[in-house]
Amino acid sequence: MIRIKICGITNLDDAMAAAELGADALGFNFYPESPRFIAPEKAAEIIYQLPPFILTVGIFVNEPEEKVREIHERTGIQVFQFHGDESPEFCERFERRVIKVFRVKDKESLHSIMHYKASAFLLDSHKDGLLGGTGVPFDWDLAQDAARYRRVILAGGLTPENVGEAIRRVKPYGVDVAGGVEKEKGIKDDGKIKKFIAEVRKARRA
Repeated sequence: MIRIKICGITNLDDAMAAAELGADALGFNFYPESPRFIAPEKAAEIIYQLPPFILTVGIFVNEPEEKVREIHERTGIQVFQFHGDESPEFCERFERRVIKVFRVKDKESLHSIMHYKASAFLLDSHKDGLLGGTGVPFDWDLAQDAARYRRVILAGGLTPENVGEAIRRVKPYGVDVAGGVEKEKGIKDDGKIKKFIAEVRKARRA
């Protein structure tokens, strides 16, 4: 089973469409500088209306522990995704499931992964000045190596057109997409979501 996370949810219509089309998890971005930022109050309203069995993930970038816990209390998110420079010690302070993100530029980008205890590791593309949302794939051979000894969620420039090949090469635990299923920043395209999920399911059977 390859898990599917649709990230950058900003409104109820997109959340419900992704859930009904077969997404396993939805990502809510609490980083204020992101074009896909969502206020905790709005995220809480959406999460309250989701069907059961949909996992909710909160994206944080270098937030203090108190702020992460406050947003968790206000929204009810189930998984913490840390996308900044959070240390192994910081990640281990949380009793909830944690996804630690690594932005992959080269092999050295993954040297510290062994120091982290996390439920999964999301590998995203590195681009100077950006903390994700690059829209550009990285070298999947590096992800393939990491997937041999860690639970890897593959991100970075995935689209309905390339996700099948990415899965066949990397064999990740899951895939994560935001821009690849959008019609504009922060607004999803139902047709692209449907096609993306169909391609993931096709690759599962291959």
